[in-house]
Amino acid sequence: MEKKVSITDIARKVGVSVALVSYVMNGREKEKRVGKETVKKIRRAAEELNYQPNQIARSLRLGSTKTIGLVVADIANPFFGQFARIVEDEAFKAGYTVVFGSSDEDDIKSAFVLDTLLNRQVDGLIVIPSEGTVKQINGLVRKKKPFVLFDRYFKEVNCNHIILDNYKGTNIATRYLVEKGHRKIALVAYKTSLVHMTERIRGYTEALKEAGIDHTKYLAEIKFSHSYKDFENSFRAFFNKHSDIEALICANNGLSINSLYYIRQNCIRIPGDIDFIGFDGGEPFDLYSTPLSFVRQPIEEMGREVVKLLTDLMNGSTKVSHIMLDPELVIREIRNC
Repeated sequence: MEKKVSITDIARKVGVSVALVSYVMNGREKEKRVGKETVKKIRRAAEELNYQPNQIARSLRLGSTKTIGLVVADIANPFFGQFARIVEDEAFKAGYTVVFGSSDEDDIKSAFVLDTLLNRQVDGLIVIPSEGTVKQINGLVRKKKPFVLFDRYFKEVNCNHIILDNYKGTNIATRYLVEKGHRKIALVAYKTSLVHMTERIRGYTEALKEAGIDHTKYLAEIKFSHSYKDFENSFRAFFNKHSDIEALICANNGLSINSLYYIRQNCIRIPGDIDFIGFDGGEPFDLYSTPLSFVRQPIEEMGREVVKLLTDLMNGSTKVSHIMLDPELVIREIRNC
């Protein structure tokens, strides 16, 4: 077995002290006023010897692993995939590596992922909490581990979070469809107690109430499942019962994509048979043959803000921030070119 190269080997090759090599390999050469030529020799020797630093020992010495844990709720949802990419880019700029995990909207798996990340000694966490994980989040508060909740939060836990104004998102979408003259407006959402979804349902129902329209008849609350077949069965039953639907709003990106797939498979025309407003947009919307309207989340800003907030916490900030950002209704009409 090949012997692991140590800083002692580098020191012996260059002819300097072990302490001097340690300063350079830990980025402290300016602080310790190590000469530029000596730094070059040490780094060249480290490369020639194929030196690999002991990250565990380095982390123990510095009290930091320079890693962030990110727990997403459903990695199959394109919105969360895009968010993860932004977080990774922003974390890299701040000098951190991101370790990912997906709870798959399951509280048991969420506990496993969180424990795994904590055991890896991540410096902080960004968590998109699943239903039934309030005790896990309270546990992070008790441990005093720096963390930020994203997309969802629990009203009973006072902690840092960054969310969308979810009420406003569906409210402006519903109002727009009412102004177009629609009365039979459906919303497809997930059946959950999580606040982001209940607020989107509330935004829809309040807009219909204000317009004097029945706010319960065309509301479809579907149980979360990774299986399109499960979605299709629930959605078909809803559509068969309410074949007079004039417009459809989807409460998140995954529901939007599944709904569009069902609509295409069943030769339902957008527009023509129904109007459609999705949530989050993204590439699947651009690939559809008809321009599709959607509620846009400021995901780039959200990603930047969540990493900035977490790095502030990891650097010692004790301020608790509740940040809510505004959605935008993006209307895309058919144009004759």
